[in-house]
Amino acid sequence: MNRYPVWKYVLIALALLAGIIYALPNLYGEAPAVQVSGAKASVHVDEPLRARVEQLLAEAGLKPEAVTLDGPSLRARFATPDEQIKAKDVLQRALNPDPADPAYIVALNLVSRTPGWLTALHARPMYLGLDLRGGVHFMLEVDMKAALAKKVESLAGDLRSVLREKSIRHGGISRNGESIEIRVREAAVAEAIERVVQDQFPELQLARQGEGEEMRLVATLKPAAARKIEEQALKQNITTLHNRINELGVSEPVIQQQGGNRIVVQLPGVQDTAKAKDILGRTATLELRLVDDSPEAREAEAGRGPVPLGSERFPQRDGRPIIVKKQVILTGDSLTDAQPGFDAQTHSPKVDLTVDAKGGRIMRDVSRENLKKRMAIVLFEKGKGEVLTAPVIQGELGNRFQISGAMTVTEANDLALLLRAGSLAAPMEIIEERTIGPSLGAENIAKGFHSVLWGFLVIVGFMALYYGLFGVFSGLALAVNLLLLVAILSMLQATLTLPGMAAMALALGMAIDSNVLINERIREELRNGVAPQAAIAAGYERAWATIFDSNITTLIAGLALLAFGSGPVRGFAVVHVIGILTSMFSAVFFSRGLVNLWYGRQKKLKSVSIGTVWRPETAAAVATSAKEK
Repeated sequence: MNRYPVWKYVLIALALLAGIIYALPNLYGEAPAVQVSGAKASVHVDEPLRARVEQLLAEAGLKPEAVTLDGPSLRARFATPDEQIKAKDVLQRALNPDPADPAYIVALNLVSRTPGWLTALHARPMYLGLDLRGGVHFMLEVDMKAALAKKVESLAGDLRSVLREKSIRHGGISRNGESIEIRVREAAVAEAIERVVQDQFPELQLARQGEGEEMRLVATLKPAAARKIEEQALKQNITTLHNRINELGVSEPVIQQQGGNRIVVQLPGVQDTAKAKDILGRTATLELRLVDDSPEAREAEAGRGPVPLGSERFPQRDGRPIIVKKQVILTGDSLTDAQPGFDAQTHSPKVDLTVDAKGGRIMRDVSRENLKKRMAIVLFEKGKGEVLTAPVIQGELGNRFQISGAMTVTEANDLALLLRAGSLAAPMEIIEERTIGPSLGAENIAKGFHSVLWGFLVIVGFMALYYGLFGVFSGLALAVNLLLLVAILSMLQATLTLPGMAAMALALGMAIDSNVLINERIREELRNGVAPQAAIAAGYERAWATIFDSNITTLIAGLALLAFGSGPVRGFAVVHVIGILTSMFSAVFFSRGLVNLWYGRQKKLKSVSIGTVWRPETAAAVATSAKEK
């Protein structure tokens, strides 16, 4: 009647073992560290860099606890924050001799002290939110001039195409800053161009300059159109930052507009601050342009002549220059997906790109008209362009094509992440960066954890006094509930905030409520004269329906908060929902396992330790005695 099969005890043991393993990392704390990662796609973080960092630190008299390579970054762990700050200064000066063009990102970080055997099991501590642990604060400034110039460049290309389709001859179209200059020789041609601009380019306004053969039409953006472009650029950048932070897996980020051209980003509980800074600071704007293969361009590549008009010089990944045309065929705005992979023929890393319908049409037309010519894929990072590859167009392209060349698997993965997260409408620069401390302070954090601890101890003490041995079983079940809750939050890499701690305290109260229902039901059966073994079985079975109904209704409320809430409300809901599920397991399944293990094998059980049981006849006798007196 009150015996569990072996498989149930095995299941309980496995749950306890998993809970201990995945909750354990939260006890080790974190160590101050300096993290080094590449500031450019062409910079590698590898074993030679590790050896150099160790040498630099040794020369400065600093002894790190460990220097490890963790994916695309290197981390040097120290015993004290003072050593951490000194190490950062040493590495910053040595690795980035030119501050204007840094090759590496050197940032302060916190590294978990979790032992290697736990890390090998993917056991990591849960993050603490901005209100408990703090985090990293960035202020980014959007380059609005670059956004306007990018739009004007695009309009210049569209205007050039429309005039060519309408067979309107002109002396050339060029962009000068945030304006477009169209050279014309006849007044009739100028009037025709003005009609085209008025009909098809409402965001532009034209003005005539000069006369005769020196006549020029200068097109500039209307003030309303310029403001709209700036607003769209800011919104697109905020959306892109959201996508990139989601790719980083940061919980509960804060991304807000500040003023007309600034964005505030707060990353609570993030560990890899250097990686976050790298991803946020890089623009990763992709542009496809045709390579200029004219004799003048070849002379310019060799350094024997100037760059032809309408072309630009960019470095390739190997450092050699290449001349590409200024006209942009396609930008990252048309990109819908980017996935890393391997080339089927060469087995080298590649990135598969997918563009939208409009981009597919452009690629088909351009590739059809420029067969056997080279197309450069230019990646702009922090305002500086680099040609990733310049393959020859072998056939007609469509919605899908690939980037391949001399890149590693890590570079292909990073590039795909950046491009998949979306291109920025305009470059951004980090103008302010600081690591902010906990808003509650260390004392308040300790009080928060102590409140949960003391609440737990008081509940356990009360249950033991009121329900005897069954109260002890309830206390052990409550401890298992807290253990599993912390373990699951750690496995999910959730961010614990102050509302989350409140939900954790609430989960303890709700979990013990289930045990109270079970214990009172067993007491009721004993009052009615039921045998102890039968009373235990009936108590758990009859209390289960009530426990299930009450938890389901509370779970529905938690899911509603999870679905419609945001920020701290969502953090509360996550802990609340998980706490309900763990409490149902611990209060019913685990606690009955303990009871069955203690009492189940006693065939002639006469009594159980569940506190004072007031039987009906005892209560009646007490009432009669009181009347006689």
